[in-house]
Amino acid sequence: MMIFSNGLNLHGSQSGQGELAVLFLHYWGGTARTWDRVVSAMPDDVRSIALDARGWGGSPHPEHGYDIATMADDVEGAIATLGLTRYLLVGHSMGGKVAQLLASRRPAGLAGLVLVAPSPAQGKILPEPEREAMKGAYMTPEGAAWTLDNILCATALPQELRDQVIADSLGGASAAKIAWPTSAISEDVSADLDRIQVPILVIGGEKDVVDSVDLLRTVLLPSLPTATLVVVPKVGHLLPLEAPSDVAGHIRAFLMSEQSR
Repeated sequence: MMIFSNGLNLHGSQSGQGELAVLFLHYWGGTARTWDRVVSAMPDDVRSIALDARGWGGSPHPEHGYDIATMADDVEGAIATLGLTRYLLVGHSMGGKVAQLLASRRPAGLAGLVLVAPSPAQGKILPEPEREAMKGAYMTPEGAAWTLDNILCATALPQELRDQVIADSLGGASAAKIAWPTSAISEDVSADLDRIQVPILVIGGEKDVVDSVDLLRTVLLPSLPTATLVVVPKVGHLLPLEAPSDVAGHIRAFLMSEQSR
């Protein structure tokens, strides 16, 4: 489906029905289908929606607009177009940083926040060699495969998923590939995090070397007083693909706890 927002027709997918919606935001290099195995394990009475961020998947590939605020504007506009009145935001990595900023705006209808291996809202300053390496990570099949095997995953993915990850990474807009390591990852959008009043669940991967459990505990959690952390053992950064059943189970438990309040 196409969803008009912020001057763009964003691509997305949805399944399930219900008054409560769960809106999934993917990582840098991913697409809406990164969430397919998590979404398939969600309850049928929950409306699950996954978006392709600008520059990725079936969404438009503009030359500009890859800062965190503009991407949050995109999601906020999609929420309005979809008419969501009660929803949970689930953001992975880059999507988690976007979700933090959007939640700090206290948008109407937000019922909770799930951050999966999120990039911290405070920003990360990368050493120059790492930043340069990231700029080229998704430019060739060999680079995308190396990044997948050595950085993103701690477990081996089935060949079908490997092919999907590599295709999604290669298919992104050049501007989107470069903007994250060049500027967006280092942006500090944490000024209003204390305005977030909804419950927050943070899900980390035990062996994540991108947004490590230690980073989540020392940087992220102190800035999000309502957050609780769960750690999925033996997996790395790509939790929605490495451990989709665990991620879905934690989201379902979070939903049940909020519905019982």
